[in-house]
Amino acid sequence: MQKVCLLNLGCKVNQYEIDGILNSLKGKYQTTTELEPADLYIVNTCAVTQEAEKKSRQIIAKIEKLNPDAKIYICGCAAQNDPDQFLTKKQVQYVIGTYGKGKLKDNLDKAGNGVVSIPKTYEDDLTATNVRTRGYIKVQDGCNNYCAYCLIPFLRGRSRSRSLESVIAEAKELSKTCKEIVITGINISDYRVNGNLGLNQLMKALGEVPARIRLGSLEVNIINEQLLQTLKEMPNFCPSFHLSLQSGSDKVLWEMNRHYTTKEYLNKVNLVRKYFDNPAITTDLIVGYPTETAKDFEYTLTFLKMVGFSSVHYFAYSSRKGTKAGALPQINGTIIKEREEKLKPIVEEMSAEYLNKFIAHPLDVLVEEKKGQFYEGFSQNYIRCYIDGEVKQGEIVKVMPVSIFQKGLLCKVIA
Repeated sequence: MQKVCLLNLGCKVNQYEIDGILNSLKGKYQTTTELEPADLYIVNTCAVTQEAEKKSRQIIAKIEKLNPDAKIYICGCAAQNDPDQFLTKKQVQYVIGTYGKGKLKDNLDKAGNGVVSIPKTYEDDLTATNVRTRGYIKVQDGCNNYCAYCLIPFLRGRSRSRSLESVIAEAKELSKTCKEIVITGINISDYRVNGNLGLNQLMKALGEVPARIRLGSLEVNIINEQLLQTLKEMPNFCPSFHLSLQSGSDKVLWEMNRHYTTKEYLNKVNLVRKYFDNPAITTDLIVGYPTETAKDFEYTLTFLKMVGFSSVHYFAYSSRKGTKAGALPQINGTIIKEREEKLKPIVEEMSAEYLNKFIAHPLDVLVEEKKGQFYEGFSQNYIRCYIDGEVKQGEIVKVMPVSIFQKGLLCKVIA
């Protein structure tokens, strides 16, 4: 039996898809998700930034060193964006893009360029059985937003949703092997049922699943009283909200083609806090967008403090050819690094302030793995917990936080 090594770069959607490919190969091949000697390699690539695309190419060189005779198969966003960058590599046999991953198991004898245009309906031919303590379910693909900095709508196509029945069936099956499920997609805020916005309907149905349910990244515009009431009534909902921001300047938000103002964003955050006590409010932030002035950046710093995020994932703007922002004059990299340095202590202070609220307050933690001295896992509100004591991987345990430790809380087991 040949051995296949499956490697993934990028987002949770990519992770779900590579898990689905792995599931489709079971029984036909030996499989591994670690970079190690194998007969065949499948690489699911990312193109969200220039650096991600570069890493997608670099991994091929690492494979070639491990096994100069191995066959390499490429799929994903970077391949959809530019298949030639992979086809020129000697050991690369076959390249597909973001479509056809479910059929890849039947195409490992093919060669050349298999990249095709993106379909208009959801491609429901992958199921990712649980391969870790926390499971993922992809419910939607594509995006209609066309933010000025983002290449993904061009690589993933228009928004299209998986059927409600298919999602619930997989969730029930997945709940047999894991105690937490994350709902993911390229833009899950645009999840639809029979053509109508359906996230509220989906969450109501998931309330019947015997596992914790966590939402992936949301657009702030989807937040309303009806959805929050549904989430509040769910016995299994994890109160963590990742609300994409990108900038705290209204001018920059408009230029990015984001569809909200900072005032509207703050109102939605306050609405979330009306329904939940101390929910995790996390976000993404782009530093150094081409039109971001020093004043715009100061607006962002002020707005971050106003919101009081529990965590902020910030990264330097990456120009992507083919996007509106990619044609604009770019900000000097030194300036971007200076802004990141100003941002860092503010983000760390907000995080510490949030974590301090939970010291000496019990938390239910899903145990994921042991690293060094401590087991690690996440609470319902997505606090990383370092557990001092003997626990079982994959189980939910009650712990008592005693202090801030690294990027989370040091905890003692109480039940």
